[in-house]
Amino acid sequence: MKGEGRYYFVSDVHLGIRDDASGSREKAFVAFLDSIPEETEAVFFLGDIFDFWVDYREVVPRGYTRVLGRFAALADRGVKLYFFKGNHDWWMTDYFKKEFGAIVVEEPYLVMPLGGKTFCLGHGDILNCSDPKARFIFRLFRNRFLIRIMKSLPSCLIVKFARKWAGHSRKQHSDYVFDVEGSDILRFAEDMNLTRPVDYYIFGHFHTPSRTSLKSGGELFILGDWSRGENYLYFSGMTISGIGLPNIQR
Repeated sequence: MKGEGRYYFVSDVHLGIRDDASGSREKAFVAFLDSIPEETEAVFFLGDIFDFWVDYREVVPRGYTRVLGRFAALADRGVKLYFFKGNHDWWMTDYFKKEFGAIVVEEPYLVMPLGGKTFCLGHGDILNCSDPKARFIFRLFRNRFLIRIMKSLPSCLIVKFARKWAGHSRKQHSDYVFDVEGSDILRFAEDMNLTRPVDYYIFGHFHTPSRTSLKSGGELFILGDWSRGENYLYFSGMTISGIGLPNIQR
């Protein structure tokens, strides 16, 4: 232990997104990684840190040099790094594990004790999802046979397709604002809490930051994306704080 440990939670940075031509999003994320204090025990990257990421056997995607260097520096300090696969970076396999000793989480969610509290963590895209179209896309992108075919194609074609798909998806949902009330993710948390009490549920994916007290006890946090700058939570000394979320103090 490093004294009073800290734990950080961040998602949906979408590094490499085309509307960040100036690199401001990457610079903000690098500044965040640099600000993580020595007493930090672990950082949980809850999916879609990259707008698109594929692990190839011999090739590392172009860009992200400064970010990858910061991941390595955190790991060298003894900070545990958890990478949850999101719907934009699901094709992460063993690169981060081999380079940084990171823990790559494929499960939809992970329940674990941290600092005397119980946390349920995940990206949030496939939890209790009631949308048939979304469920089909999730299954399609996670199909191991299709992933093998994809990785056999030239990387330039895959990147070109991924950027076009991501841009089309964003355009379709440009006016979308997530409402946690009555949502699948809220029902998931309420149902789980009846049989397995959790203090804090933290998810990303929906790009609309929120904080909700559960009727069954505990709290549900939805992290925002980084389109407007920093957005993260940290937990320390039995207190949860952060940047960019409603009713959260730094």
